[in-house]
Amino acid sequence: MIPGVMSRRRFSDLSEQEVLALAISSEEDDARIYRSYAERLRADFPDTAAIFDGMAAEEDTHRRALIDLHERRFGGVIPLIRREHVAGFYARRPVWLMENLGLDRIRAEAEAMEQDAEAFYLKAAQRSTDAGTRKLLGDLAAAEAGHQTRATDLAESHLDGASRDSEDSTAHRRFILTWVQPGLAGLMDGSVSTLAPIFATAFATQDTWTTFLVGLAASVGAGISMGFTEAASDDGELSGRGSPVKRGLASGVMTTLGGLGHALPYLIPDFWTATVIAVIVVFIELWAIAWIQNRYMQTPFFRAAFQVVLGGALVFAAGVLIGSG
Repeated sequence: MIPGVMSRRRFSDLSEQEVLALAISSEEDDARIYRSYAERLRADFPDTAAIFDGMAAEEDTHRRALIDLHERRFGGVIPLIRREHVAGFYARRPVWLMENLGLDRIRAEAEAMEQDAEAFYLKAAQRSTDAGTRKLLGDLAAAEAGHQTRATDLAESHLDGASRDSEDSTAHRRFILTWVQPGLAGLMDGSVSTLAPIFATAFATQDTWTTFLVGLAASVGAGISMGFTEAASDDGELSGRGSPVKRGLASGVMTTLGGLGHALPYLIPDFWTATVIAVIVVFIELWAIAWIQNRYMQTPFFRAAFQVVLGGALVFAAGVLIGSG
């Protein structure tokens, strides 16, 4: 028997009392999830937090109604049964896993929660042959559909156009500071700083394998250095730049990729073929950096292109001259 899988009960084997108990525990879990979302978002997105507060209150209302129904039909002792005890029952993502998602993704996840619950209850009701159980499951499906309508009403009352624009702007700014800015710095460092050692080695040795090894070492080493430097430089608490781990990861990975871009062509045995391809890759990298600066940092494109291309050209020329000498 596989623990946690084979030990689960089939939904069709549950009694009406157990189905009702399962619905109660599910409503309790969903209310906790919505309150966790609200607490996570309250500081930066107070209007969306108010929506989740309202949705949690709705879940509490339905839970109390379900408990009242259970007391009338089966008494005050509710069986302990949760969604993880039932095979095929819809699962919820752990709250800690959702903490790193963006604002729109959390909103979409909340909507999906209600849709999953409604779909499950409708399917279960169709398969039930017991009239009482069929009615109960149908009522639960209608309640979940009502939750979706109520969520829309709450969004309209708490989140007008100005509030949504303000929250979206805050989320975009957080994305820029946490991912784009350190990633761009890493890409620039990896693309430009590795030009000199890679092309100096290439023209000094004209050995493609040696050049590739030097490029790989320079790229990985620079990525590790940039990643740790970014993570250690700012914990994000006062600057609002977000998690240092995320920023360090973005910076380190992009630094490594920036260097590997023009190191990988030297896996080609022919020196001049590899060098021509590497130069083309460098050109693409530098223009990509200029585009990112223009797209996310509002830097005028031609100014960004001039700065990046000029800097890259100087470093490239230095590497070629040193290697040729």
